[in-house]
Amino acid sequence: MTIHSSQVDAEFPNLTLRRVAGNIGAEVLDVKITPDIDAETFSQIEAALVKYKVLFFRNQTQLTDEAHQAFGALFGKVVAHPTVPSPSGTKLFELDASKGGGRADSWHTDVTFVEAFPKISILRGVQIPEYGGDTVWANTVTAYEKLPDDLKRFAESLRAVHSNDYDYGAERVVAEQQRLDHHRKVFVSAVYEAEHPLVHVHPVSGEKALLLGHFFKRLSGFSSRESARIFELLQNRVIQLENTVRWRWQQDDVAIWDNRSTQHYAVNDYGSQPRLVRRVTIEGEPAIAVDGSRSRTISHPDQQSPVSAVA
Repeated sequence: MTIHSSQVDAEFPNLTLRRVAGNIGAEVLDVKITPDIDAETFSQIEAALVKYKVLFFRNQTQLTDEAHQAFGALFGKVVAHPTVPSPSGTKLFELDASKGGGRADSWHTDVTFVEAFPKISILRGVQIPEYGGDTVWANTVTAYEKLPDDLKRFAESLRAVHSNDYDYGAERVVAEQQRLDHHRKVFVSAVYEAEHPLVHVHPVSGEKALLLGHFFKRLSGFSSRESARIFELLQNRVIQLENTVRWRWQQDDVAIWDNRSTQHYAVNDYGSQPRLVRRVTIEGEPAIAVDGSRSRTISHPDQQSPVSAVA
């Protein structure tokens, strides 16, 4: 592959970065991600992740389930999904298209139904279809930055309730009964709700980003109809094509994204082909609003247990 100088970022001398799209995403070339990666290279990966929002790595055949989790632990505490059981002996979140809930075909930021939603996700392609099954990410920072000033100020004043008990079938033309049943029986086996600022400040970069996605339930202080209209206005800004990057998966690819500044969508266009991916999730912190206020828990199944322990 020919790499042009305009694609290479000299800010990260240990990495060869190829920009994938204009506003989000870079591919890291010639790096094997392992739990014993050298400290300086890992530090540059962390910094590049904050800058580019999502990083892609091809041909990571060395990663086992154990190494995947151990590498993730370099970023922070690895946590299991609050409601979906992990494969035996792991904290991995598995998306298996052969099972009812394995198709994440709706725009979302991971696990925003808890107060301290994850900061980073690391997704590994275990079994990739021959065609289809791409994933698309959107930059929630540039979505905010491109708002008119008056709309920025309005958005900054809003708080939104997020829940895992959302209308799973609402945005799907066809929602198979098996998938609806899986969503109800597994994903909503315990109901969580958290209230977040609609605009939050990234704890590392200081950038402001919109916090929306399909776990959004309502705006605090607004009717459901008003909430839906405002959500649609702002969500459509996030997912404009110019604000996205689309990744065509190959076997053993890894994608790492900053969950605090992105949304993503798994394209459901591969029919009955097998598609199996596994995710390691890194514990995050409550979102901080422009005025300094923070996310808060509205409800979770065990009020005696800290939400951050299962975020």
